[in-house]
Amino acid sequence: MIGYYDYVLALIPGVLIGVTAALSLFGIPLRGALFLGAGASTIVVAHALFVRSPVPDGYQAPDGPARSESSASNAD
Repeated sequence: MIGYYDYVLALIPGVLIGVTAALSLFGIPLRGALFLGAGASTIVVAHALFVRSPVPDGYQAPDGPARSESSASNAD
């Protein structure tokens, strides 16, 4: 089953190459087009990480530490 993150993995190089090629065809120098293409693919990655984060909806962070802290460790 293809999910959202599979599409994101396909979109990252697609956006980079597509935006760079399109802007190059419109006369923008390659370095500038590559910079803007990388910026567009960064937006795709940021959306996948921060807007639709890969954490289940029912996830809640624990209130305290997962294990008890020992008062001192014996390094001898």
